[in-house]
Amino acid sequence: MAIEPKKHEMPSQEPQVRAHNFNEVALGYTQEIALAEAQRCLNCKNRPCVQGCPVNIAIPDFIAKMKTGDFEGAYQVISQSSALPAVCGRVCPQESQCESKCTLGIKFEPVGIGRLERFVADWHNAHSTEAPVKPAPNGHKVAIVGAGPSGLTCAGDLARKGYQVSIFEALHTAGGVLVYGIPEFRLPKAIVAKEVEGLKALGVDVETNVVIGKTLTIDELFEDGYEAVFVGSGAGLPNFMNIPGEAYKGVYSANEFLTRSNLMKAYKDDPVTPIMKGGKVAVVGGGNVAMDAARTALRLGAEHVYIVYRRSMEELPARKEEVEHAIEEGIDFHLLQNPVEVLGYNNPDDPRDPKNGFVTGLKCIKMELGEPDAKGRRRPVPIEGSEFVLDVDTVVIAIGTSPNPLIKSTTKGLEVNAHGGIIVNEAGLTSREGVYAGGDAVTGAATVISAMGAGKLAAKGIDEYLMHK
Repeated sequence: MAIEPKKHEMPSQEPQVRAHNFNEVALGYTQEIALAEAQRCLNCKNRPCVQGCPVNIAIPDFIAKMKTGDFEGAYQVISQSSALPAVCGRVCPQESQCESKCTLGIKFEPVGIGRLERFVADWHNAHSTEAPVKPAPNGHKVAIVGAGPSGLTCAGDLARKGYQVSIFEALHTAGGVLVYGIPEFRLPKAIVAKEVEGLKALGVDVETNVVIGKTLTIDELFEDGYEAVFVGSGAGLPNFMNIPGEAYKGVYSANEFLTRSNLMKAYKDDPVTPIMKGGKVAVVGGGNVAMDAARTALRLGAEHVYIVYRRSMEELPARKEEVEHAIEEGIDFHLLQNPVEVLGYNNPDDPRDPKNGFVTGLKCIKMELGEPDAKGRRRPVPIEGSEFVLDVDTVVIAIGTSPNPLIKSTTKGLEVNAHGGIIVNEAGLTSREGVYAGGDAVTGAATVISAMGAGKLAAKGIDEYLMHK
């Protein structure tokens, strides 16, 4: 049978419809489409796709199960390596990881590995009625700081080995960036909740509203009988541009903007937490978070949404799929432009004036690309005299985040690098005995799957440490 040269398209909501609701954009493969896509896999002997996966899922094996219609068997293969298959099938950048290594991609489009993983995970969640088997306890206790992708992965791997695992989460909902950062239309909260419930069934204890470094310290965790601690506290400290006017009302970090919408339900008609309704919005940045913020603003009722990015479309770091979705939905890309000042309305004679301090515009300067920087990307250079004002009343800064500084400031002997990331060795061990770390707390903001890979690495290190202690 001849190989189909292109991967099967993902069914999705029409752009003009989805731009006004928070329902999931991508609808997922039907069984018929999934089976057809699985047939494109060559089942290579050298399995390059596995090397491209940060958690080393046995990709040819799960696809081989799919080809026979054994979807539950396929799920079991995936779950041996991944604690969050329904999540990874939706938000992982497969195009730069497993799919980029696919042998079929040398001549044709690679196999839609992420789409198949999503199908298998969704099939399992819809059909499986068997609860996970809780392993026999091995007598050791481990604490996990943060219920994001690295913490959940580390917890799952350790729980399967019989460890008594407790996750301490600062927010009121487990999931970390999966629930506060990624919008519902890309990753439904119910999907994350389902994955968390699966970990609880393995015996993982999840305690929310506990801020490690304030409510409890890492030293106190050890005093409470925990023998090892994994720090997966993420990169929740937003970066700003440090330009005039960033303190005006109507300027948000992407973290605050998305958290208000995702967890605090600012999308409701009468929200408890106020956020923009209508108006014109500028989102500064070109990564996936910027795309999420822009598309969220559109769904919150913005009249017009701009992406302001200082480089060209070729350098845009966001996933191609997310950029295409944003363009289809009507997001206006202002490329080779950079903000220099947030303009606002002030009435110093009457500080009670409700308009006092509100955004009225974003002053930008046009850019051109110069010589490559240290990362090989052409450096943006301002064009003198090209300043102009973008008429907006809300500005969202989405230029990255840094590791949360609370853990390092309350934990003695924990070494960090110049960017605030916790320093670890090849096993995820920090400078403190028994304290491991991984994910964005180490690297700064990165992908969900890389954080999961770090969680798996640390779980292995913790297991070896405690079994030989």
